[in-house]
Amino acid sequence: MIECKNLSKRFNQFVAVDDLSFVANKGEVLGFLGPNGAGKSTTMKMITGFLQPTSGSVNVCGIDLFENPIAVKQKIGYLPEGAPSYDEMKVCDFIRFIARMRGIDKNQINTKVDEVVDRINLAKVYYQRIETLSKGFKRRVGLAQAIIHNPEVLILDEPTDGLDPNQKHDVRELITSMAKDKTIIISTHILEEVHAVCDRAVIIADGKIVADNTPGELENMSRFHNAVTFDANIDFSLLDEIKNLSCVRDVEFDSKKSKTTVFPAQGIYIFDEISDFLKQHNISVTRLTMEAGRLDEVFRSITLENKEVA
Repeated sequence: MIECKNLSKRFNQFVAVDDLSFVANKGEVLGFLGPNGAGKSTTMKMITGFLQPTSGSVNVCGIDLFENPIAVKQKIGYLPEGAPSYDEMKVCDFIRFIARMRGIDKNQINTKVDEVVDRINLAKVYYQRIETLSKGFKRRVGLAQAIIHNPEVLILDEPTDGLDPNQKHDVRELITSMAKDKTIIISTHILEEVHAVCDRAVIIADGKIVADNTPGELENMSRFHNAVTFDANIDFSLLDEIKNLSCVRDVEFDSKKSKTTVFPAQGIYIFDEISDFLKQHNISVTRLTMEAGRLDEVFRSITLENKEVA
């Protein structure tokens, strides 16, 4: 549905996006991750045709963006960073205006507007001027204009920015429900969003792709993958014994929290071995868990490593 080949963007001598190539498939939610200034928003602006690339190509739904930009934009719903809109307009007028601009039949506009207002929960502010809305409601208005024409492709730049936890949950549920028959790209720096909605995650740093994996594959790259954590008062001599087990690579102890983390050798499964050890030594444990891996640790490792190499 979306294919980017060797996409680059320079601003004078500054390289914002450097030779990006990736594909997003139908029915897939692709998370676009990276630190601030990595090139996420610039890439999205090029995919949607709002910014001309220095080099490379973009193909959306089988249409070359540069040969037929209007046809591509008809396929796309776009929520830009900051959700710009016409502040002096009322929410109802703005959404109807967007519906007309999107070419929705005039006999269908009322139905489409009612559907999107209900879906995004905008009834409460329907007759308010946009300039009077909170940041969260402005974001929701931005989402409404992005989906009013039921596009095949959704490009969402920080879709939950400024939303409270309940609103974030609602937006994530909406994205998940729409993903079955659309291609969705989400730019975010909120790693919990990857777990919540994404099938794949592309991580970029300094304009380059440094990882393209499923959330599970990224977790497997974490040094915390299959690590076992337990809360207990334990003698240091026993910690040394655990560290000397053949299946253990390292042990970390947090004395303030009485929490021990045991790292497995090569990410192998060690939960049973650690559980048996604790039982054999009659150690009273209040909590014993095994970690899947930590995305934040992988994110830092990948992006900082790329910066050091550069």
